[in-house]
Amino acid sequence: MRRLKLAVQLYTLRNDLKTPEDISESLKKVKQLGYTAVQASGVGPIDVHEFKALADREGLNICATHVGYNDLLNNMDGVIAQHKAWDCKYVGLGGLPVEFRDSREGYAAFAKQATEFGRQLQAAGLKFIYHNHDFEFAKYEGKTGMDILFEETDPEAVYFELDVYWVQAGGADPIAWIRKMGGRMKVVHFKDMIVTPDRKQRFAEIGEGNMNFRGIIEACREIGVEWAAVEQDDCYDRNPFDSIAISLRNLQALGLN
Repeated sequence: MRRLKLAVQLYTLRNDLKTPEDISESLKKVKQLGYTAVQASGVGPIDVHEFKALADREGLNICATHVGYNDLLNNMDGVIAQHKAWDCKYVGLGGLPVEFRDSREGYAAFAKQATEFGRQLQAAGLKFIYHNHDFEFAKYEGKTGMDILFEETDPEAVYFELDVYWVQAGGADPIAWIRKMGGRMKVVHFKDMIVTPDRKQRFAEIGEGNMNFRGIIEACREIGVEWAAVEQDDCYDRNPFDSIAISLRNLQALGLN
């Protein structure tokens, strides 16, 4: 089985990434904690080449990104140039634009658009990856939005980046969905869920919540996922660097590094 490697989804650290100086210091901390790769998302204004130089200085691979829908639609040449400069193969879209979310027809229309994006990126040697939330698991005429996206996109052009927390929050089985992806997922988002005594779902450090990460890791290995990006949308009262350190330690205890 392919080795599954860890990265940090930088969106977790977004409040510490607002200036080039912040970015420099934060990337240094990420490396000191023991990570060797990042997913670029939530990063403040910085020159493309400067960001690459800072990542290279720390020995951090830029394994994937999240970019804006409008950039994909209106500035594909710039998106391609940025990813080439970063030696980054996986071009991620962080969520479905609102205008496509309310009907089966909307999901089908986005599936066509995603296929077009994917084919453009594929021609440049890159891969388009789509990141889900929970709303894609609403049903339309008996099928979830995720089913529609999976079935109606070109499997050669559109890959997925399952966020296991949001799959769980949508009432679906993360392990089953990972296996369903087969060869169509090379990047996954690792995120844990805990429930408070007053019945609120909360984000948690990996291994501190209730999700079956042994099974999730096994399924990811089975289908050949390359990168597991650790993400925590909200760390609440804990410093985000402490949160990603806890997640790393717990994942290392499960055999990842």
